[in-house]
Amino acid sequence: MLNALLLQRAAERAAIKADPDYNRAQWARLISACLPFADAATTELPLGRLLRLSLFQISVGMTTVLLTGTLNRVLIVELNVPAVLVAAMVAIPFLFAPLRALIGHRSDTHRSHLGWRRGPYIWFGSLLQFGGLAIMPFALLISGGHGTGAEWIGHLAAVVAFLLVGAGIHTTQTAGLALANDLAPEHARPRVVALLYVMLLVGMLISGILMGLILADFQEVKLVGVVQGAAVLAIVLNMTALWKQEAQDLALTAKDKPRIAFETAWAEFSAGGRASRLLVATGLGAAAFSMQDVLLEPYGGQILGLSVGQTTGLTALWAAGTLAGLALAARQLNRGAEPHRMAGFGLTWGILAFVAVICGGAFSLAPVFCAGVVLIGLGGGMFSVGTLTSAMALARDGKSGIALGAWGAVQATAVGLAIFAGGGLRDLVTHLAEAGMLGTAMTTPATGYIVVYHLEIGLLFAALVAIGPLARYAPAALSTPSTQRFGLADLPA
Repeated sequence: MLNALLLQRAAERAAIKADPDYNRAQWARLISACLPFADAATTELPLGRLLRLSLFQISVGMTTVLLTGTLNRVLIVELNVPAVLVAAMVAIPFLFAPLRALIGHRSDTHRSHLGWRRGPYIWFGSLLQFGGLAIMPFALLISGGHGTGAEWIGHLAAVVAFLLVGAGIHTTQTAGLALANDLAPEHARPRVVALLYVMLLVGMLISGILMGLILADFQEVKLVGVVQGAAVLAIVLNMTALWKQEAQDLALTAKDKPRIAFETAWAEFSAGGRASRLLVATGLGAAAFSMQDVLLEPYGGQILGLSVGQTTGLTALWAAGTLAGLALAARQLNRGAEPHRMAGFGLTWGILAFVAVICGGAFSLAPVFCAGVVLIGLGGGMFSVGTLTSAMALARDGKSGIALGAWGAVQATAVGLAIFAGGGLRDLVTHLAEAGMLGTAMTTPATGYIVVYHLEIGLLFAALVAIGPLARYAPAALSTPSTQRFGLADLPA
């Protein structure tokens, strides 16, 4: 009797599996679980079009790796340029960052006979990015005394190059994110913007690996090829991303359409005080995670004796850690976690990360140092997802440009100031230590770096204090936790 019942149930299962509809449903579930952001696609914005749009983030990620990952190591170690000068150069692109909120607002209210709001900003941003990268390698070689001409000419040209690149990437990224927000339906917008953020990290990961392999045997001609190749690739990626994405709407960009003043739009966005506190926490956290951007690779090369290829690979480790942070944040948000608390968890991981970085250098343990680099990415990814999700919730009346612009402006400005302050503080402390003004125990090459890392830990604690009230008095979750199984498609919710 029991055997007959088992045989009957086995036959029923076989019949179900033989059903074509069942097989299609199984394949659909498998694809949804394994294809990243498959459920971010909609009828209005199919996955192929969405992935093509995300190419501008690949371009921005590649340029970011070049500026903060490859060039700072080459300039400080190979070309013997002072770290404070390198930090100033790398920080120059962030001088344009405070204008991101204005750029977002202007793209929200752009007037044009062509009927496009976001496209013109992406186009001209791409041109600026291309121009800066095209002249940058020659300017840097002259600045380091490896070219023909006075060094001050190289310094001036380098300032212009970095400024053009900064203006380009901030304009392109702000308008691109706003365009993605426009194209996606409201229910899919947070996941679409999150996908674009992940693509930024993918671009950084791939670029970090490729540049590390190319520059493993450093030569000046290779540096020129890498930077100018990045210029060509940037314009190609951005134009491919923009092609036939934005529909013409002459009524939306009409010359006689009323334009809300930036001051009025900003007052509406920041009403209630939550936006201001969130932006303060975003700035402190971004500064804490970024102050080491021009120091981490020189630290690995000078203190741990890593090669150019190995230190460039640190950026890939950081990007991998950030992707892991996004996955962890997505899983928690899928279960109904609160975004501000998620950002706080990221700050906590950041504290542990810098402790590992300090201990790895102090005890000459490269694996511990590398683990710290991964944890910096992990904490930064969780923090970015939490604050970006919170900023998206503050957007009103479809004005996504000013919301994303404000978040990006505060984050990028804090990053730029932190990079410059980190390089200057490292040089100052190193000079004082070498002069014996800090005591015998502090006369080591690692002293300047370690002081900066301790300051970053302090900033992480300050960011926790700033975001704490937002997490404590956060409203109840908007929906019940999802019962869907977690897969790659859940990055990040």
